[in-house]
Amino acid sequence: MLLRFSSSLRQAARSTARGLRRVGRVVWRAALTVALVLALGDGILRDVTLRDRAVTLAQDALFDYVGWEIDALWKKARQELLSVHPYLDEETRQQIARNYLDTLRQARALERQIEAIYTDSGVSDPAAESAALAAERDRLRTRLADDQPLAEGIIEGQVSSVLADAGFATLGQVLPPVSMHFSESPTLLVVSPRDRIEMVVDLGLDPLTVEQREALEREIDAALDVSSLIVPLGGISLYPSMIVETDTLARAFEVTAHEWAHHYLMAFPLGLEYTLRPETRIINETVATFFGRAVAERVMARYYPDVPAPQYPSFLAPAASDATPTEAAFDYGRALNETRTTVDRLLARGQIAAAEQYMERQRQEFVANGYMIRKLNQAYFAFHGGYQGAPGAGGSDPIGPAVEELLALSPDLDAFLTTVRTITTRDDLLTALNSARAALNLPSTHTPAS
Repeated sequence: MLLRFSSSLRQAARSTARGLRRVGRVVWRAALTVALVLALGDGILRDVTLRDRAVTLAQDALFDYVGWEIDALWKKARQELLSVHPYLDEETRQQIARNYLDTLRQARALERQIEAIYTDSGVSDPAAESAALAAERDRLRTRLADDQPLAEGIIEGQVSSVLADAGFATLGQVLPPVSMHFSESPTLLVVSPRDRIEMVVDLGLDPLTVEQREALEREIDAALDVSSLIVPLGGISLYPSMIVETDTLARAFEVTAHEWAHHYLMAFPLGLEYTLRPETRIINETVATFFGRAVAERVMARYYPDVPAPQYPSFLAPAASDATPTEAAFDYGRALNETRTTVDRLLARGQIAAAEQYMERQRQEFVANGYMIRKLNQAYFAFHGGYQGAPGAGGSDPIGPAVEELLALSPDLDAFLTTVRTITTRDDLLTALNSARAALNLPSTHTPAS
């Protein structure tokens, strides 16, 4: 009897601790959400600025962050208080995650088939032609809606376990708690001046068709004499994180960890000063990019060792070939890097028209080699150059290579974030890298600007 009583007490204690952690995560979500809602406001600025003029032109397509936050917070609270995933064994969790993404893959394949029918001018009645496909898609989407909270909880739990083992847990709880929500993510309007590459405006918009993006970009470019681009997003560091639907396990873990890194950095200079200067934003996004990849590799190795490990590009990898440019296959990263470097040089000389003509010629070259870049302009480089996870859009900017090398030289992920969380400038980043190299008796290869 005493043994059974002691066992019952232990079970009750574990259940109580688990319940307190779940309530704690709800409280964290509520606090962060309130802070984000207050920061976001209604999304419309009242002063006469370039941003305000862009908002005016795009006001009919502005994404409702506040409404999304309220809806997502309610769903995550229900997930925490009612979900059964903490009580499932690990094998069952893994199978549920696999099944969810398999179902999503089937639904998206059906949606592509339906879209192809509607774009085929030879089909006289696309609704009738695609009716059976639409019915099956709707059945799968209903199943996905039912299974989504459970799948999200499993993904959060697996990422949390890796983060906890990496040193990010306090009393068994990762702080901030990992929280993500699959969604059809909004698009992002990026505006850059024509005479330089800099993201001076970024606005979240509703999901838009290609035709709608083109029309709005033309309107903004003509009205403001700028370079604009509307791009789809993979995730947004709201709370919970908005994660675009993906049917790839590694990608789901990568983006979830990427957005968690943003949440973590919000308490430190690299996050707090995100909007103060362009280089801080680039460092922040690049840190999150490499951190997300590192976590995804660890989650996949631990929980899904039978799935091929994700392969990521690298600044540290040796050149793929010693062949001459005329002999080698088209190298996307190298070509994009050369394009960015050339554009920077032309703009620095004030040759705006020449730079824009050159970018269009390069875009056509990319398309001819199978890289379907819709628009290559200053805004393209302002956006993609802010995520320096591989050679390419960053050109000669040292941030990407420095962040990747600093991660490689760090003893673990916790030490890496501890180092970079106070870094807000290129000079600080290069100084930190030189220090890390010196600690390992390696020569300094990067020289901070004086």
